[in-house]
Amino acid sequence: MLTPKIVTAPASRETPCSASGRSRMGSLAGIRIAATGSYVPDQVVTNDDLAELGCDSEWIVARTGILERRKASETQATSDLAWHAAIDCLQNANVSPSEIDLLICATITPDFLTPSTACLLQNRLGCIAPAFDINAACAGFMVGMVTAAQFIAAGTARNALVIGSDLMSRTIDQTDVRTYPLFGDGAGAALLQPCAPEPMNGLIRFCIGSEGTSEPLCIPGGGSREPLTPDAIASGKQFLKMDGRSVFKWAVRVVEDSLTDVLESADVSADDISLVILHQANIRILDAALTKLNIPRERMFVNLDRYGNTSAASVPLALDQANKEGRLQRGDLVLLCGFGAGLSWGTSLIRW
Repeated sequence: MLTPKIVTAPASRETPCSASGRSRMGSLAGIRIAATGSYVPDQVVTNDDLAELGCDSEWIVARTGILERRKASETQATSDLAWHAAIDCLQNANVSPSEIDLLICATITPDFLTPSTACLLQNRLGCIAPAFDINAACAGFMVGMVTAAQFIAAGTARNALVIGSDLMSRTIDQTDVRTYPLFGDGAGAALLQPCAPEPMNGLIRFCIGSEGTSEPLCIPGGGSREPLTPDAIASGKQFLKMDGRSVFKWAVRVVEDSLTDVLESADVSADDISLVILHQANIRILDAALTKLNIPRERMFVNLDRYGNTSAASVPLALDQANKEGRLQRGDLVLLCGFGAGLSWGTSLIRW
């Protein structure tokens, strides 16, 4: 049996890392992404389509880089998108649902408050496996991937399916012309399996962390703090609220810091990176990270222009599309990073 190589960074140097001082660094070499999958709804919503809502197409492109996004139909829920992505991933891996022994769904738009979307998906797939959701917003897939890798490292899973799926169109107020155009719907999936740990294969290094605050990015209504009363609904408490400027500044800092920390901890140069896949939130954040690391633009995968910000689906959706386009070759070093509400982030260096 393949035995993953588990490494935890010494607290004196790398834990916590400099990404705000609230990260944890580690390595789970010997755990690989065996296959990927994705799904987006058929309906395309262009910037021009949003003009009737008062959204400025030129502003959207200049400030974010987004040209269009996808929107789920009225009959689709988060688990439906997740199911399509899961099936795509399992078919690409030639793995049966019956072989899945762990299922994690990262989402902030679950079908229901309970049961979990993962449990609904587990039942629909027909796999016999523990299943649970992770709520870490746009960092959800990265946190889910590291969590699944821990199960594999402990020997309690060999085929772990991690899915990021969100219907962000259900969370945004159409009258919020600065926030509504940013988000779209989609799902992405990855199958994790053990592999030979040497020479440093799989999840070479990871950094996850958080700065707990609800102020710059939250959905205030609907939880135990503020249940959805008629008054709360009338005032829009069920919609996402975002302080775009402060979130932007935070994201630029945490992306730069966490990417740098992971590379330095792994003793890897930015020149050695074949591809960078970041959470598709804003093209200016992505460009700032490349400038900091001195990585050429052609080595960063971008699908933000087509899909907008799909929250937990963002990283796995981009990862799968990069994979299907032949941008990932065996042995490539790839940087992944997700960041968002929490405030939370997760960054990893993997060997494909």
